[in-house]
Amino acid sequence: MRKSILAAGAILVAAGLAFTGCSASPSGDSGGASTKVLTVGMPNGPQSPNQNPLATGSASLSLGYAFVVYESLMQINELHPTDDPTPWLAESVEWNEDSTQATITPREGVKWSDGEDFTADDIAFSIQLRKDNPELNIDFPDQYGDISVEDGKVVVGFTTSQYVNRDKLYKLLIVPEHIWSKEANPVEFTDDEMIGTGPFLLDKFTPQSVTMKPNPTYWGGETKVGALRYDTFNDNNGLTTALTTGEAQWGWTFIPDYENTFIAKDPEHFHQVAGGGFGVDVLFLNNETKPFNNVAFRQALNLTMDRPEISKKAGYGVWPVLTSVTGLPTPTGDAFIDPQFQGQETEVDVDAAKQILTDAGYTWDGSGALLDPDGEKVTFVLTNPAGWSDYLSALDIIAAGAKELGAEATVEPIVQDTWFNDTIPFGNFQASLHWVDNGSTPWNLYSNIMDGASYVPLGETANWNFGRYNNPDVTAALAAFKGASDDDTRAAAMKTIQEAFVNDAPGLVIWQRPAVAQYSTANYTGFPTAEDPYANPQPTGPQAALILSKLEPTK
Repeated sequence: MRKSILAAGAILVAAGLAFTGCSASPSGDSGGASTKVLTVGMPNGPQSPNQNPLATGSASLSLGYAFVVYESLMQINELHPTDDPTPWLAESVEWNEDSTQATITPREGVKWSDGEDFTADDIAFSIQLRKDNPELNIDFPDQYGDISVEDGKVVVGFTTSQYVNRDKLYKLLIVPEHIWSKEANPVEFTDDEMIGTGPFLLDKFTPQSVTMKPNPTYWGGETKVGALRYDTFNDNNGLTTALTTGEAQWGWTFIPDYENTFIAKDPEHFHQVAGGGFGVDVLFLNNETKPFNNVAFRQALNLTMDRPEISKKAGYGVWPVLTSVTGLPTPTGDAFIDPQFQGQETEVDVDAAKQILTDAGYTWDGSGALLDPDGEKVTFVLTNPAGWSDYLSALDIIAAGAKELGAEATVEPIVQDTWFNDTIPFGNFQASLHWVDNGSTPWNLYSNIMDGASYVPLGETANWNFGRYNNPDVTAALAAFKGASDDDTRAAAMKTIQEAFVNDAPGLVIWQRPAVAQYSTANYTGFPTAEDPYANPQPTGPQAALILSKLEPTK
């Protein structure tokens, strides 16, 4: 586990690489790549011809084909984030003791698809490109120090410790210096040719469909997938239909009642897989306005949350039940739970919730309505975008729990753009469901909910900490965990963080959100499974190159 290994100062991350999908052809194929089609589907609507793999919103990132042309330094198994990474374009990455410097050794023998050699200069250039262009630097904003090439290795300095962000470095896509250095504006570069190191090349682009062809000089060997296509559909329903008819064979979307809607259509070939990681969904509570500016009401509402019911009825079992009072998903987070909270599980206890309220000065009127210590009725609105069926169904169950306390809770769906651009960032809500970042430790989960370093007043744009929780002790503990070079310091910081999370209830984690994907084995096998969760199963990440290396034509 990386949790124990990382305390040892300068760390060498390296492992063997085996391409199970690049061996001899199975029976039924004459050798080399199969002619069978693998179609990836995404519900993102028509795309503009922008292939830039670094620019947020480009077609290649939206549909995912950027990740089969361009590759990352290492492969991360987001289903098991504490596992060591697998070398990819980097043979190894060494970190100094305080995680402020990484030394990257590039893989030898790799060529760009135009025949040019891949070198350390390409890695250094790709990182410097992000440093020089803030629009492309979403992972390490204002955090890069000096970047240099020394003895064939890339040395990357950071202005702060990156212990909790190492995976972000590993997942950076690398672009060719000899192509990109000629572009005056890399942010607006559309990258029409897509010269990469990956297993596929761009063949044809249309706003609705993109076809790829195998890279004959790929360093990992010839892919067995000879026909790869990316189709885009207008919405989740369109992609669900494509998956159930076999028009698309790989994608990811939320399918209510997926066992009957999807798998039952072809039980032999249709599969949905989910698992792992630190991903969760959180009911963000506005800590600066009534009723959630009172910790007693936050604690009481938490004791009405029927998480098994929410998982079953709103998440259709896709999103597993969250059991630990620390908010950490299991089993991924088990090793990070402070001893005092080991074995403590979430539960519904309305009587205990009412006692908390009584002790805090709440009362009830003759109709049973809850009155706060000021004598005002307790009411609040639960807000999420219209059409997000799992979130809205979860909000209905949460509202029902609140009413058991005598609080009047209503669910109000709103326009998605309003939620993204106004409601969430400016704090124009009382309670709203939102996800958190994943990562190799729980730091992102807690920081996204509780970090005072992300605090801004209501009305100003918040990037995280949407509920405006501000506890100096927690802020200091999050910084200590991020910058620590030993396990004892991190454990002490995690103790402080989890005590505040449990006692203050700044936000309420409702369920685990593992990576989910749907796929068909009618044409190819070898996708991640529950029994072999070797990678995040989704096609829209650096892991796509790894998954494609393992696919075999169905016999």
